Amino acid sequence: MPSGVGLVETRRTVVFDGDRPLRLASGGEVPKVEVAYETYGELNADRSNAVFICHALSGDANAAGHHEDGDPDRPGWWDNIIGPGRPFDTDHFFVICANVLGGCKGTTGPSSIDPATGKPYGLRFPLIQVRDLVTVHRALLAELGIERLLAAVGGSLGGMQAMQWAIDHPGELDGALVIAASARLSAQNIAFSAVAREAIMRDPDFNGGDYYETGKRPDRGLGLARMIGHITYLSEESMREKFGRRIQDAELPRYGFDVDFQVESYLHYQGQSFVERFDANTYLYLGRVMDYFNPFEDPIHVQHQIEAGDTSFLVLSFDSDWRFSTSHAREIAAELRLAGAPVTFREIASPHGHDSFLFPIPDYHETVTGFMGRLARQRGIAGS
Repeated sequence: MPSGVGLVETRRTVVFDGDRPLRLASGGEVPKVEVAYETYGELNADRSNAVFICHALSGDANAAGHHEDGDPDRPGWWDNIIGPGRPFDTDHFFVICANVLGGCKGTTGPSSIDPATGKPYGLRFPLIQVRDLVTVHRALLAELGIERLLAAVGGSLGGMQAMQWAIDHPGELDGALVIAASARLSAQNIAFSAVAREAIMRDPDFNGGDYYETGKRPDRGLGLARMIGHITYLSEESMREKFGRRIQDAELPRYGFDVDFQVESYLHYQGQSFVERFDANTYLYLGRVMDYFNPFEDPIHVQHQIEAGDTSFLVLSFDSDWRFSTSHAREIAAELRLAGAPVTFREIASPHGHDSFLFPIPDYHETVTGFMGRLARQRGIAGS
């Protein structure tokens, strides 16, 4: 694989403040919004080569490269797809990734200070929707002087953002890449979210969401929520290949209730490492954002919106993803086609389950490369 983007820096900017607060889709307001973001590559002279990366629930602005104090061997969460010679080729594209509204890695969210009280918002932060995440993305683009994107792209919650962006603002995107996403969470998906939410909120240290100044955090609840979620991100095949029924650090079972199987040890590790980098309230808020997402609720409105623009869609699914299975992607593609949008749909073979969108799968990367190449040629971007 060619060299990646190397050393990167997370920047911050205020996009709403003072007499211009963020007005939410619900009618509520957030008086001040700061956004953490990173960029890779160079914006061309006519500002036509910008690609916006929308991250999934547990992601952040560091999509590629590494920070000065970071480990070069552990780059950003989508490093394998961003960089010179990669599908989002930074020799040709200007790539932007921002931590979402409600986040905990530099963008305003429940752990931020409420200007009205001088204390962290906690659960007083208003509930938000996918279109509110998009509103903040668009405000960041305005700060950067970019009026139209070559593409908005994302996996899982990121794909939901790209989809909503294309529906709400059809004149702003040449392309939308919707990967391993859903337009309506199933009852099963909502149920997993509910159990994860209960794990956090029943933690004795949750303190009604006001744990920031207590010296204690609901780490047990958040760790358990992550363990539950992580099970749904993997396929049975990948778990069988990785762990099977192998015993951890022993030849024979110990026949007790402590960790005995390798898969148990792995889940404990995932839970512990997650609590060290993530905020429990952010997990609650972004999970609820996904629960309520329903962009095709008014099909007539969607049709009018799609007809007002010229966005092309790439909708991708993975055959081992049972969290957002191919049936979810087919539904998205069908709804978009019904509204008159040009849609390319592909199901990609992969053993990695829902997490497949994070892996360098050749057929997947080739599909993205081909789609991005078509968009670039249509815009006359040099070298595409």
